[in-house]
Amino acid sequence: MEQKVQESLEMLKRKLKVFNKVKRNYDITETHIKVRARNTETQIKEQFQNLHRFLQEEEEARIAALREEEAQKSQEMKERIEGLSREIETLSNAIQAAEEQLRSDDHVSFLQKYKTTMEGVQLTLQDPPPVSGVLIDEAKHLKNLTFRVWDKMKDIVSYTPVILDPNTAHPRLILSDDLTSVRCGEERPLPDNPERFDCYDRVLGSEGFNSGSHSWDVEVGLGDSTIWEVGVCVENFQRKGYMKSGYWYIVFSMGEYAAVRAKSGPYKTVLSVNQKPQRIRVQLDWDRGQLSFSDPDSNTHLHTFTHTFTERLFPFIYNYDQSLKMLPGKICITLESHS
Repeated sequence: MEQKVQESLEMLKRKLKVFNKVKRNYDITETHIKVRARNTETQIKEQFQNLHRFLQEEEEARIAALREEEAQKSQEMKERIEGLSREIETLSNAIQAAEEQLRSDDHVSFLQKYKTTMEGVQLTLQDPPPVSGVLIDEAKHLKNLTFRVWDKMKDIVSYTPVILDPNTAHPRLILSDDLTSVRCGEERPLPDNPERFDCYDRVLGSEGFNSGSHSWDVEVGLGDSTIWEVGVCVENFQRKGYMKSGYWYIVFSMGEYAAVRAKSGPYKTVLSVNQKPQRIRVQLDWDRGQLSFSDPDSNTHLHTFTHTFTERLFPFIYNYDQSLKMLPGKICITLESHS
């Protein structure tokens, strides 16, 4: 009886340890939620402040251009009005002088003076020229205004096809504020959530693909990295412990490049690479079952996997000792005319 009680107590003690461990993770998670929420709020505010600043500067520049045109054209009209006023005054004086002489009794003297006066006026007085091009060019300032501002905004905004998910990052990995680059550091006390890797220094992209064609570039030449991996994995990829299946990637390790896929365990193909890539381009055609890797700088094809994909695929990178960065894509605006 005493032995059973002892066994029961040991079981309860083990349960208590488990519960305490889970509670510590809950405490870490609660603190992490608050910290990351405040950090995310700060990032959102900073990005909107940048947009507000851009829009404010654009508004001021366009209003300044309008006022400059207003001042220029107002000055031109002022000069025209002043010139015309002088001619009106000259003509009015001539008319007044003629009327006064007409009322005099000396008609011979009047005719002589009138002829001289009118000849002088007619030599200088011409009909005012038509006023053209002096109105405010409203169309220039207002045509497609919001579109032109939006188009110009391309210079201050970027679009990165793959954004990293910090909730999947191994505790040793430190992500940039914009979630596009990752570097190694000291392991930190992060929540041990099911999505997080705990054995390999990996991080997933925030969005997966289960159809269509997708492409993204990863900068891998930011230092003297000795090991990195760039590839994709399935959605239910094993996050805890040793990974067993559901992945396709390019690996660089100790000076050697290889293509690796899960096929009853890792299946490795050593690659012949003449020039060390600074960037790796990943091109996924989910529908056709093709995953290709290339060096976009030298336009060199590295490897293509063929597989009938049936699950959602997530980009992932593995970073051992240096920094890796997801690169932004080119923003293009295409206008379509209605036929």
